[in-house]
Amino acid sequence: MSNNSSSNNGGEGFLTEEQRETLRNAGALLSSSPKSPTGSLLLAENQIKVSVGGDGAGGKGTWGKLLDTDGESHLDRNDPNYDSGEEPYHLVSASATTPVDDYKKAVAAIIEEYFSTGDVEQAASDLRDLGSSEYHHYFVKRLVSMAMDHHDKEKEMASVLLSAIYADVISSAQISQGFFLLLESADDLAVDILDAVDVLALFIARAVVDDILPPAFLTKAKKSLPESSKGLQVIQTAEKSYLSAPHHAELVERRWGGSTHITVEEVKKKIVDLLREYVQSGDTAEACRCIRELGVPFFHHEVVKRALILAMETSISEPLILNLLKEAAEEGLISSSQMAKGFCRLSESLDDLSLDIPSAKSLYLSLLENGMSEGWLDSTSLKSSLNLDGGDIASNEDEKVRKYKESAVTIIHEYFLSDDIPELIRSLEDLHAPEFNPIFLKRLITLAMDRKNREKEMASVLLSSLYTDLFSGEDIVNGFILLLESAEDTALDVLDASNELALFLARAVIDDVLAPLNLDEIEAKLPPNSSGAETVHMAKSLLSARHAGERILRCWGGGSGWAVEDAKDKVAKLLEEYESGGELGEACQCIRDLGMPFFHHEVVKRALVMAMEKKNDGILNLLQECIGEGLITTNQMTKGFARVRDGLDDLALDIPNAREKYKSYTERARNDGWLLSSFPA
Repeated sequence: MSNNSSSNNGGEGFLTEEQRETLRNAGALLSSSPKSPTGSLLLAENQIKVSVGGDGAGGKGTWGKLLDTDGESHLDRNDPNYDSGEEPYHLVSASATTPVDDYKKAVAAIIEEYFSTGDVEQAASDLRDLGSSEYHHYFVKRLVSMAMDHHDKEKEMASVLLSAIYADVISSAQISQGFFLLLESADDLAVDILDAVDVLALFIARAVVDDILPPAFLTKAKKSLPESSKGLQVIQTAEKSYLSAPHHAELVERRWGGSTHITVEEVKKKIVDLLREYVQSGDTAEACRCIRELGVPFFHHEVVKRALILAMETSISEPLILNLLKEAAEEGLISSSQMAKGFCRLSESLDDLSLDIPSAKSLYLSLLENGMSEGWLDSTSLKSSLNLDGGDIASNEDEKVRKYKESAVTIIHEYFLSDDIPELIRSLEDLHAPEFNPIFLKRLITLAMDRKNREKEMASVLLSSLYTDLFSGEDIVNGFILLLESAEDTALDVLDASNELALFLARAVIDDVLAPLNLDEIEAKLPPNSSGAETVHMAKSLLSARHAGERILRCWGGGSGWAVEDAKDKVAKLLEEYESGGELGEACQCIRDLGMPFFHHEVVKRALVMAMEKKNDGILNLLQECIGEGLITTNQMTKGFARVRDGLDDLALDIPNAREKYKSYTERARNDGWLLSSFPA
């Protein structure tokens, strides 16, 4: 029997020499690739199958399958020869991220960046650029919850940011929804933050004080939260500990150290102080540190301007100032554009400076040449703004316009001191230059923006008084266009210029000085994507928010010395007294004592509504007397009738015959000459 015929032996259990050689080769393959055995196993198995025959199972008495790949293989991790590489591969599926997950990750990065820089504008811009406004309530929740785990500084910053982006970036409804999410998760927050209930209560109280969360939110939230939840404790703490205490608004606003906002006056004072200290000490590094700590890189042009003036005032300080500006430019502390703006702004006031420093123009040219020769002042940044011939600034203004501006500034300053609207109107009429009314409006608001809230409120009140009596609607529109065209220049002097301008625009709409459609007209005349166009968009956002009227009317603290609500209350009381049997002359005197002729349309509106409600048409005799003696102008009378007309749908719910009454009142007013001829029938 031959050695190579074992397959015919009926299964004697012996392998041929050829089969043994195959097994040896298979072992060599396995040992040569210990880290990646899979391929070697398959190759060895195939060789054995070919050599042994069939699937290598053999017959009776044989070893069976040498490498059984059909059944399940079991690896023993306790085996000394165990190799983790022999474990079978398992594909692990990674769950796809959702848009909400991506949004939450993005806002976390934005918040961390904001906490480190304090740049409100950048945070608002980054949030707007996400383009996921439907998820903004998650931003509110994330911002507050992250701030709760930080220091008071970050808590204050979070409240300031929410107030800044309210209505413009995040809607009122999303603010409320975000705070409700926080209340729902108060139990979880309390696990990581020991005083979570108190801190969250303070955040809610601050939001109410800042007018970004309506007080009604507290009542609604209480009804939706479980009685045993910490969210309900938060609401109760906010109500009892913070919102019901005397002077609660001031206490809440200062709980975390006061607002992070800094006024223009404070910045300018800090700049002057640090420059004076630098001239005394000569410590350039310390001066640069102080400039950096100001945290207003967009206002560094003021540092440049003030430094140059100081160098011109005292010649001994000039080398130090030049060294400071050079150092600040070289280390990138003051950008080339801010440096150029500082020089440009100083050039614009050289004429005034020459009154105190006779050699101001020659000194300025010397400083300018020094900066350009040493390379820290970019000459190309100056070309569009400066005319260097003899230091004179090119001016295309007509002499008449220049004189008008000087007179307008004097009149406005006197008004801010006296609060005398009739005197201002007389002064304007004496100028005999109605064609320059838009210029006056621009000057009025520009000067008010660099002052306190009192002057801003006075400017809005004055516009209401000037409208129709002295200024046409076209004058108002053109004035705002002039203002918005120079918005970027205004921002050089006013830190929060864009927001302030938006409030002036929105306030003009609320006061009926501008119609909502006028905003579209103004925007159409501005370059797309310009600072002015963005300001108009911001004003529209403010006006679209809930309770916009009340919020905007209170933006600078109410009327000229007292709140608009007080004026309305006084109007209502004087009309009630007159209706109950008061004297006509006394009622007229009370209207006169209000001292708010621009607000007489409210008298007209209240009188018409009261006549409908009380079914006492005799109240209209007061309006007849007022128009007869010129106490209420035709313009104010027309505006009052128009306001009643616009609210007829609501009035009809309480006064079924409101439309019929209004029609009869309008007919009487038209027949007696109370209304403008343009008023529609």
